[in-house]
Amino acid sequence: MTGTIKKLVAERRFGFIRAGNGQEVFFHASAVRDTDFESLAIGASVTFDMESGEKGPKAANVRLSREQALS
Repeated sequence: MTGTIKKLVAERRFGFIRAGNGQEVFFHASAVRDTDFESLAIGASVTFDMESGEKGPKAANVRLSREQALS
């Protein structure tokens, strides 16, 4: 799936992605791949896999989109 970073909570190392379908999806820093959590910014385009979590959907394998990673 694709989406954009909507919110980051740096001190607790988690955030939310707004998926392309409008759904808000939780992610933890441990789900970030190919970059570090601190490199993410609100509004950045990302790709991710959707998984079921205890409190609803969550993102796994969060990666900056190719365009974002190259800039």
